[in-house]
Amino acid sequence: MVKGMCCDWAISIRRACGALNFDRSTHHYTSRRADQAGLERRIREICEIRVRYGYRRVHVLLEREGWGTNIKRTYRIYRDLGLQLRNKTPKRGVKAKLREDRHMAVGPNDVWAMDFVHDQLATGKKLR
Repeated sequence: MVKGMCCDWAISIRRACGALNFDRSTHHYTSRRADQAGLERRIREICEIRVRYGYRRVHVLLEREGWGTNIKRTYRIYRDLGLQLRNKTPKRGVKAKLREDRHMAVGPNDVWAMDFVHDQLATGKKLR
């Protein structure tokens, strides 16, 4: 934008930045960040092979391979790629077995049922 103003209106960069309230150091800034396409590709490969790995575990694997990347950078790329751990589906317990029909009581103390959490005996002793 500043270059366009400089060329179109024949003004200096200093004056164009002043008109736009834009810092000159920002205009002259060039990024020194290395290309991260290879790192992104490797993170995606790891996540395709190892579905249950989060960004921390992926970072450990990258360190072992010698990528020498920062964990914050690994997290940022992991998030930008839209990767995340899938929520585990809850493992259901063993399905309840079909109950057999209750036996009819023929005499006293023939069929018992326990239906309490805790109780107390006449002597005061607690029973769970």
